[in-house]
Amino acid sequence: MYSVCSVGSNFKIGVDGGGTKTECILVDARGEIVARHLAPGCNPSQIGPEKARAILEAALRELTAKNSGAVSHSLFCMAGSRAFWRETADALTGYGPITTTDDSHPVLELATGGAAGLVLHAGTGSFVAARSPDGAVHYAGGLGWKLGDPGSGYDLGRRAIAFALLELQGWPPSGATKLSPLAGALCAHTGLADYATNSRLFYNLPEANVKIAAFAPRVLELAASDCGPAQQVVADSITELARLADQVIHRLFPSPAAKLPCGVSGRILNSPPAAFALRSLASKLNWTAELRFIDTAPIEGVQRMLAKIS
Repeated sequence: MYSVCSVGSNFKIGVDGGGTKTECILVDARGEIVARHLAPGCNPSQIGPEKARAILEAALRELTAKNSGAVSHSLFCMAGSRAFWRETADALTGYGPITTTDDSHPVLELATGGAAGLVLHAGTGSFVAARSPDGAVHYAGGLGWKLGDPGSGYDLGRRAIAFALLELQGWPPSGATKLSPLAGALCAHTGLADYATNSRLFYNLPEANVKIAAFAPRVLELAASDCGPAQQVVADSITELARLADQVIHRLFPSPAAKLPCGVSGRILNSPPAAFALRSLASKLNWTAELRFIDTAPIEGVQRMLAKIS
């Protein structure tokens, strides 16, 4: 829904561009949101640079179509290549000076409010971001679905599908006399009933990464329903993300004076099975950080960052 503002109004634009969605806001001189637009995900690592650029440009046109007035500044917080988004922003006109940064910054803003601390985020992808005591922002992980992203939807789906395929091959867990719910869920997800056809699907599907990541919500449901294999998949994936966070904590905050704020962001980490695993790991690793589970949308972090731009 749009609000039509008077001619002469000055606006700022904020964009949170991730793998699942691209959310845009138009903010007036008082810092209030006067228009929003939601578009598909625009991570160039997932959908390619041309499609990513087209999605952003169309979203910006839709956002500003019914609002007249100059745009004094824009802030793009984007997943994917920094160089690509800087090049894309440099080619745009009519949106004022454009600042481009990683999509980690809004959730870090929500987690720490500008203070020292860190945030773990897991949705379609995953990363750890931190603000050290000297104010510098650091980024760890976010390598993309081809190379990692533990705790992400893709990683959960990949691990669960591998487990289920071994079962369909005839190798259930030791002591099991029948297929686990995870194997049955995979067959329901693909509509295929055996190992060979399921394996062939994932190796031949042009956008197999999307199909794999789409299996993650079912994995989390099964883990919450006491499915042992699904719980193990979640624990293994979250463990790798926690190890990365542990490295960041020990390097940037070797002897904090007080408990560090540690935000936990994204639909994966805020699910009960993943949250349970993360709390257990934080205790086991003796983190000097206080977990703060964030259910606020990253676009609110973008809005807060826009407020700091004069």
